[in-house]
Amino acid sequence: MDGPEILVEVDAELSLFVPPARRRGATALATDGASTLGHAVESLGVPLTEVGALLVDGREVPVSHIPAAGESVRVRAVERPQRVPGAPLRFLLDVHLGTLARRLRLLGVDTAYESTDIGDPALSARSAAERRVMLSRDRGLLRRRELWAGAYVYSTRPDDQLRDVLARFTPELRPWSRCTACNGLLRPATKEEVADRLKGGTQRSYDVFAQCAQCGRAYWKGAHHDQLETIVERALTEFSPHP
Repeated sequence: MDGPEILVEVDAELSLFVPPARRRGATALATDGASTLGHAVESLGVPLTEVGALLVDGREVPVSHIPAAGESVRVRAVERPQRVPGAPLRFLLDVHLGTLARRLRLLGVDTAYESTDIGDPALSARSAAERRVMLSRDRGLLRRRELWAGAYVYSTRPDDQLRDVLARFTPELRPWSRCTACNGLLRPATKEEVADRLKGGTQRSYDVFAQCAQCGRAYWKGAHHDQLETIVERALTEFSPHP
């Protein structure tokens, strides 16, 4: 854009999206008299999925506001916990967030995940069709207009990613109710029902099983159960409401 200027200041939480030279205080941004304020904010690098209130000279305006010369804009970070209206809370994760997807499923959160790179258009179309919140570290993907809703995953560490998503969206947690492989619902199963999926040592050592109603995968308290239990207990302690 090349025209009259506005002054834009973003909350500290959003500064990582902004070029380093523009992170301190308000930055001058040229407008063209036709583009929206949302477009101007995105031109700074900030995905609109991360934006809460937009204040122009102290008053809140929509992203469709057409900025005028001399206006002062404050870009607020999205409020937490964030409410997603209009549909049950469900997520869609891209190919880079497999560990986060498995951990959300472990906690019983409805989480779709693409294990191959199907491309941004297909991901955004699925988000819209299934009304799922797109979780990604890809800022370009989060700028696609087709998305039903989206959120940037701020950390590269799975522990921090999980904590961030749970704190931001506060989904209902129902641990051990979903298949970590396919997101299907689990049901109790007898040893006989899952015998063809067990090795001899497992058949001899365990008696309590569950099975995915969708893909048929069998579950039991195996060698990694203590590690998974730690993830579950930490999440319940931090994020489940207490009576």
